[in-house]
Amino acid sequence: MEYKLLDAFRGLFDGVKYEHRRSTLGDHVASFLFEDLVDVGRSTKLVERVRSGAAVVNAANVTVGRKARRGDGTFGDLVPGVCAAVFPGYVVQRGRIAAVDIGVETKILAKAMIQQIDRVISDLQRQAEHFRATNPRALCVGIVGINRAEQYISFEGTRRFKTDGRKHKHPLQEAEEAESRLMHRARSTFDEFIVLKFRATNIRPYPFEWVDGRETEVEYGAALARLSREYDARF
Repeated sequence: MEYKLLDAFRGLFDGVKYEHRRSTLGDHVASFLFEDLVDVGRSTKLVERVRSGAAVVNAANVTVGRKARRGDGTFGDLVPGVCAAVFPGYVVQRGRIAAVDIGVETKILAKAMIQQIDRVISDLQRQAEHFRATNPRALCVGIVGINRAEQYISFEGTRRFKTDGRKHKHPLQEAEEAESRLMHRARSTFDEFIVLKFRATNIRPYPFEWVDGRETEVEYGAALARLSREYDARF
């Protein structure tokens, strides 16, 4: 089965220059989790509420009447009297939500992973707390991409920074430790914690591959099945 979220993640790197400063990348990837939940059809409640327009993705990622830190993707009940919008290529409509039923936070570690790992873990933990502040029953999903390429180039405007394996470690040199810290310190904060292992050098022609494509699909599909079952149990 083809999963839209995995395709969207691939599209950040495959054949294009990855620009990590773009703040909407996490939102773009996270939005497809809800599409995949509908496509797999394991939650009757979720599918029925999406089809009827009762449950939507919050385009602004904030909850009406409740202040909370903005996440990458939020899904819940449409506020009564508010019109939802249909966007081309999406099944789930967009609108304003009363509370977060499913919240998603996305992080992508392409290089310099250990340098930023504490901040990433802290951001993940705080975001899950904010999701639950709007709704104690909220399903919290963490999605983290971890690069395992043997070299990498990042870009800051017109400047470029290439890993050298010494001062600037290659992604492969840091990936295992980064994943270990995430699993030890961040995983328990989430109902589902999805790690996407990939290889991308960000060097022309910008190749991309999953470390294990079949296993990535299986693990992601299993997470969707568990989320569907838990959604029916909670809502």
